[in-house]
Amino acid sequence: MDKKHLLLLLAVVQIGCALFFVSEIVLTIFGGRTAPISWRLRELLEIGAAVGLLLGTSFAFVALRTAQKQQAKAEESLRQVQSAFHEHLEERFDQWALTKAERDVALFSLKGLSVSEIAGVRETSEGTVKAQSNAIYRKAGVSGRSQLLSLFIEDLIVD
Repeated sequence: MDKKHLLLLLAVVQIGCALFFVSEIVLTIFGGRTAPISWRLRELLEIGAAVGLLLGTSFAFVALRTAQKQQAKAEESLRQVQSAFHEHLEERFDQWALTKAERDVALFSLKGLSVSEIAGVRETSEGTVKAQSNAIYRKAGVSGRSQLLSLFIEDLIVD
């Protein structure tokens, strides 16, 4: 039995156990029970229901810990990829001999900011951003933003 089916089975058992306890109260309040069950059988049912709830809680805790570990592993992998990509960007920017301002503009362009948005963030004119963008494209040997972005996407796919 795989994990998914085991967790589903445990959830069903927990729901059944919870319904047992709730049904006892509801039946008592509304007088739905006509013949009382033996004290021994009642205790066995309550013990079984309590054990079912404890097992379900235990397995839920294990599943939560497993999910947290997987999330931490995924976040660490993402950090490593981001770091490697940033290093790759810096290497390319160094190859193209981009100035600090051109690096900023290139990075904002790769992030998808428009010329006006970049100008706003950098507190400069749109004309300056356009001139810097043209210098970036010339140094990178591309004709525009989409080709600049495709250089990096291509590097990711090839490697």
